[in-house]
Amino acid sequence: MEFVICGTTIRVNVATRAALEARVAERLAQRKGFALATLNLDHLVKLRSSGPFRRAYAAQDFVVADGNPIVWMSRLAGRPVELIPGSDAILPLARIAARQGVSVALVGSTDAALARAKSYLEREVRDLEVSLCIAPPMGFDVQSDAADAIFERLGASGAGLCFIALGAPKQEAFAAAGRQKAPAVGFASIGAGLDFFAGTQQRAPGWARRFALEWAWRMMTSPKRLAPRYARCVAILPGQMLRAALLRLRAERI
Repeated sequence: MEFVICGTTIRVNVATRAALEARVAERLAQRKGFALATLNLDHLVKLRSSGPFRRAYAAQDFVVADGNPIVWMSRLAGRPVELIPGSDAILPLARIAARQGVSVALVGSTDAALARAKSYLEREVRDLEVSLCIAPPMGFDVQSDAADAIFERLGASGAGLCFIALGAPKQEAFAAAGRQKAPAVGFASIGAGLDFFAGTQQRAPGWARRFALEWAWRMMTSPKRLAPRYARCVAILPGQMLRAALLRLRAERI
C-alpha cells in the first residue's frame, strides 16, 4: 500500500507481523541498523504540511500500518496489510533482541517513566538487557548537539535496538538522523508505548481496540488535545479512501 504526498511516495512495505519480526531479526543478527515507522492517519495529515516529515519518512527502512484506516484503505486497494500498532510491536521486538543477545535503549518520555518501562520490559522479556535510558528535555531538537550526544551514547552503550517515544514527527526525524549517526542501531518509533508500560498513560481497553474505537476512547480522555487532531484526520479520510479504490480499479484494468 502506498501514498503519494506532495511528490513523495510513502509506502507500507512490511505487510504482516511475521514479516516485520523476520526483517528485524535479520538486521539484528547482522548487527545492521534500521528505522521503523508506524503509519497512521494523523501522520498522513502531518505529512501533507511538513517537508521535513516527508523526508524523514522517506528515510525509514520499514513502514507498517498503525491505524485501522490504513488497514481499511489497503484492503480497498487490493493490497491488504495487517494492523501493527507501535505499542504492540515493542515486546515481540524486545524478545528478538533478547534471543540474539542484543541490548536495548529507550529514548523519550520522562526519566521516571523510562525507569518503570525498563523494569517492566526486563521483567516480561527473559534475558533482556536495557542498557540505556535517555529522556531528552522539553524542546529537544533532533538536529542539535544534544541529539548528537545521544547518538554517541547509543553507540557507546552497545545497544542494537532503540525504542523511540518522542511522538510524531520528532521520533521519525530522530530515527532518520540515527540511520546516519548510529548506523549499527535499529530505531523503532513507538509513540506512547513506553508510557503504557510505565503506567503513566492508560491505553484503550481491549474491547475498544477490537471494535476499532481506540480513537474515540482516547478522545474522550483528552478531548481538548485530541478532538482537533481527529477532526483533521476525518477530513482527509474520504479522499484517501477514494484514492485507494482508484488504485484497485487501475490494477484490475492492467
